[in-house]
Amino acid sequence: MMRMRMVLAALGVAALAGTAMAQGNVIAERREGLKRMGAHMEAMKPVADSRGEVKALEPRIDDMIAWFRTMPARFPAGSGTGDTKALPAIWQDFPRFEQANAALLGQLATLKAAAAAGDAAAFATAYSATGPQFCGGCHRPFRGR
Repeated sequence: MMRMRMVLAALGVAALAGTAMAQGNVIAERREGLKRMGAHMEAMKPVADSRGEVKALEPRIDDMIAWFRTMPARFPAGSGTGDTKALPAIWQDFPRFEQANAALLGQLATLKAAAAAGDAAAFATAYSATGPQFCGGCHRPFRGR
């Protein structure tokens, strides 16, 4: 009986450690992904500012679209503690968080269309709205500093 209790206690500790590790992994994955998204935005800025060749930016935008399609799933319940800047508002108003993400995806589609068309002026206009309006639309209510 004592041995069974020890085994059950060990399994419980392992399960808790596994949950903590899984949460840590999802936090690390989303931090890494969001840093990569920021790097894409930084790489696009000089091209947008100079009205340069925007077609070459399509792979970056494609990566952003693919990543943001999965973003809400990267915030499972219980992943708001640890090395994260995610605010509790994400889980308190998840539909609003999903709406902000959907709005960003729509803006990224606009950015991609301009890049695919090689329209540097339209790209610059779309890019200038993307950061403050769409990225900021999520950062302000859902990300701590």
